[in-house]
Amino acid sequence: MKIAGIDVHKKVLMVVVMDGSALEEKPARRRFVTLPSELQRFRIWLQEQGVEEAVMESTAQYWRSVWLELEPHMRLHLAQAFSNRAPRGRKHDFKDAERLVRRLIADELILSFVPDGEQRIWRSLTRMKVQLTRDRVRLQNQMECLLEEMRIKLSIVVSNLLGASGLRILHALAEGETDPQKLAQLGDERLQCTEEQLGDALSGRAQPMHREMLALQLQRLQLIDQQMAQLNRMIAQAMKSHQDAVIRLAEVPGLGVDSAQQIIAEVGAQASTFSSAAELTS
Repeated sequence: MKIAGIDVHKKVLMVVVMDGSALEEKPARRRFVTLPSELQRFRIWLQEQGVEEAVMESTAQYWRSVWLELEPHMRLHLAQAFSNRAPRGRKHDFKDAERLVRRLIADELILSFVPDGEQRIWRSLTRMKVQLTRDRVRLQNQMECLLEEMRIKLSIVVSNLLGASGLRILHALAEGETDPQKLAQLGDERLQCTEEQLGDALSGRAQPMHREMLALQLQRLQLIDQQMAQLNRMIAQAMKSHQDAVIRLAEVPGLGVDSAQQIIAEVGAQASTFSSAAELTS
């Protein structure tokens, strides 16, 4: 059986093709660039060589386009780069590709799980949502720092700075309102503080530059919230055929719809994809 070893770089691929039953024979070697047209020629060349399997390293994100080109045509393996380390001072691109094949046959590589195309879309969507959530938390911390510079202690008396009351007050501050009592009146009755306490917390001194910076942060917050709402719709649509699994998982104590969608995106709709609980939890 012919096996291809592919050393993946951003701009080029170093490829060797070896016969798994005759590893002592000299392998075929070719170098390809990673432009789409060249990837097609690369795939055609592998098919002409009779390649049935291919193995590559998970180099940054550059392996993805190679994987997508070959996925419909042969069995693929994605090796963790650490498991294919070269001896110190002996790195050589074609030798790296050849070593991939030898270690695959010897079962010495640590292979990564690569889900099917549908699940990869789920992962992209949910991971983007996680990143937006982190961006939102980071932005909230930046707003806290700005309020401290303005000597406004809103977060002391408001449990959720970006809740309904907090946002009304922040928008009024950004628009130029400076009267602490008028700002305090924007809080609703659900706040766990008196109007006097809220007014005291808002009696700092906001400079014009502070208000302009706060306005920019609020614009970023609005954009993040809009994008998260759009992602929620996209995730729901992408997982529509597995809605029953999402609902069952969301009913587990401590989880909700968001966590259920993220788990299914990472694991898949069927836990049977993994041969053991250890593989699944890894």
